[in-house]
Amino acid sequence: MIKLTVNGAERSFDGDPDMPLLWYLRDEVGLTGTKFGCGIAQCGACTIHLGGAAVRGCVTPISAAEGQAVVTIEGLSPDGNHPVQVAWRELDVSQCGYCQCGQMMQAASLLTETPKPTDAQIDEAMTGNLCRCGTYPRIRAAIHQAAGNAGTTKPAAKMPGSKGDRL
Repeated sequence: MIKLTVNGAERSFDGDPDMPLLWYLRDEVGLTGTKFGCGIAQCGACTIHLGGAAVRGCVTPISAAEGQAVVTIEGLSPDGNHPVQVAWRELDVSQCGYCQCGQMMQAASLLTETPKPTDAQIDEAMTGNLCRCGTYPRIRAAIHQAAGNAGTTKPAAKMPGSKGDRL
């Protein structure tokens, strides 16, 4: 029996300990904000917090959550008013929106570790979270706003990456 806490609620699971945490959250608990993207921890759509750290739920077995606190986008702020969520809304970050829950979870983790990140720190922390719509400048601006750094960043002419299309 695996015991864990999901968004503040005590839970238990008596199944395959190798089941990806993503599937437990989506299929067993019904928390569908965490998305399946690539299944190999390369896109970041499935980013959640495990024991306070951002992890990829698609490759993290539920056994790794034994005795840990798991936080999904639904638990980041029950009323949707975490500073990251507010900044995302105010700056209209989302385009299609599919990756944005993972983006916000990664950003929240970054701000916990680095409350006033620079552009370079944001780029480094967010590099594993892909956005096919290319909203990277708005993502960076929202992270600065959430950190209280609104207005301290300049839009980049070319984003870091092989073709300037991603962080």
